[in-house]
Amino acid sequence: MPENLKSRNIRRIVVKVGSNVLTCAQGLNLPVIDALSKEIRQLENDGQEVILVSSGAMAAGVRKMAINKRPEAIPARQAVAAVGQAGLILTWEKALARYGKKVAQMLLTAEDMTSRKRYLNARNTLNTLLDWGVLPIINENDTIMVDEIRFGDNDNLAAVITLLMDADILINLTDIDGLYDRDPRTHADAELIPSIETIGREIERYAGDIPGALGTGGMLSKIKAARKVTAAGIPMIIANGKTDGVLAAIFRGQPRGTFFRPKTERLSSRKCWLAFSLKPKGVIRIDKGAARALTTGGKSLLPSGIVGVNGHFSVGDPVQFAGPDDQVLGNGLVNYSAGDIEKIKGLRTSEISSCLGEKPYDEVIHRDNLVLTSCTLN
Repeated sequence: MPENLKSRNIRRIVVKVGSNVLTCAQGLNLPVIDALSKEIRQLENDGQEVILVSSGAMAAGVRKMAINKRPEAIPARQAVAAVGQAGLILTWEKALARYGKKVAQMLLTAEDMTSRKRYLNARNTLNTLLDWGVLPIINENDTIMVDEIRFGDNDNLAAVITLLMDADILINLTDIDGLYDRDPRTHADAELIPSIETIGREIERYAGDIPGALGTGGMLSKIKAARKVTAAGIPMIIANGKTDGVLAAIFRGQPRGTFFRPKTERLSSRKCWLAFSLKPKGVIRIDKGAARALTTGGKSLLPSGIVGVNGHFSVGDPVQFAGPDDQVLGNGLVNYSAGDIEKIKGLRTSEISSCLGEKPYDEVIHRDNLVLTSCTLN
């Protein structure tokens, strides 16, 4: 495997497979699914645990219903996903059964991850399946999809599952060999980027020029997923899922795809939940001193460092906090509502009670309920 992984004990793997890998002109790409099933089984025979995030339901439904493209109307898209999901899980089940592997289907929405109780329930279920030697196959529940409860795409879902399950690596299989400096399907001189340490604007620009076809996420969504997992100390690889033996090659140390180097410090499961699973309901803008205290001093957020509030939120809601340059620095759970924070911003903690008539907390966000991130979350 890549040099950066040699010192890591890679035991739990999340493999995400995209729609363009799993489908072909006739529908589901059976040879590819069979080949990946064999490889997944081999990884498990080698003592590793695998969780599979499988796209392809909507694409398979479109092909099965002989529709030229994904429907625009939400009810039609939900119906197409329902048609495709049945065939998708059955195909995986048959393929893996040939290698003596049982499977379980789990369909999730973003709402399942924002509720701490449901988040933990999902983790407990997945851990039980792994203990039983059953391969979890996860997809977004497109059949009840509405914007408020969508992950957005399965790249994001795969990142969330990686963090949820404290996985050691995320392998994102797509239909090209990795991240290029331009779209290799239209530029013959495009060059593969083998390794990325920092995801900056240039990397985003490269990714933005490489869209997806059947799936909802192009290369940019994969970069956003890489940001999340690497910020939590977990590496990610983008590789070509149609290449024979791609998983085996990665774990033999052969160069495949684009490797995203992780940060050295791993976040706890709860910190990952705070950072990447909750949908922020507002933004608290802070001054330079508060930003420094949070990012380098490990301090709580006090009202004295707050200069503005955007959004409407209540006590206990998740929010982002941003520095003077509007760069989002992290997420946290607030001890005060947006209206009360607007009243106490800039005040010392000793002045909270006289302003509000009470002072339930000194901190607007306690350090135990905040986490720093390296990406802007929408």
